[in-house]
Amino acid sequence: MGRMSGPYVVRGSVSLPEAELMWRFSRSSGPGGQHVNTSDSRVELRFDLAATEALPAVWKARALERLASRLNDGVISVRASEHRSQWRNREAAAVRLAALLAEATAPPARPRRPTKVPRGINERRLREKKRRGETKRGRNARDW
Repeated sequence: MGRMSGPYVVRGSVSLPEAELMWRFSRSSGPGGQHVNTSDSRVELRFDLAATEALPAVWKARALERLASRLNDGVISVRASEHRSQWRNREAAAVRLAALLAEATAPPARPRRPTKVPRGINERRLREKKRRGETKRGRNARDW
């Protein structure tokens, strides 16, 4: 089969250390033929986010806050079972974990600076409203 195509880069020069990744394999209910029932092709990848030293402190704090609902004792878990091959499921799980961490450690978006509506636009809107009202009032059949 060959080696894993790691290291899995989170962002920039930061990548997931192979030593901190915990793998677990189980039977998959995914696609396959006769042999699929006996092969452990589902992959669960666990990464101890709370204890890792691989991420910068700022990123780690950000990730712990953003992924709080997905963490179990500071450990994030990702599953993959879409492929028949355990190898491809391992790749999928590792890529998914790296993408999840990249998103969770991204810097927050800059706050939007509110802008003021120019007075001219507001006045034009009110003039148009007034004219429209006049037009509609002119259609009133009371004077007949």
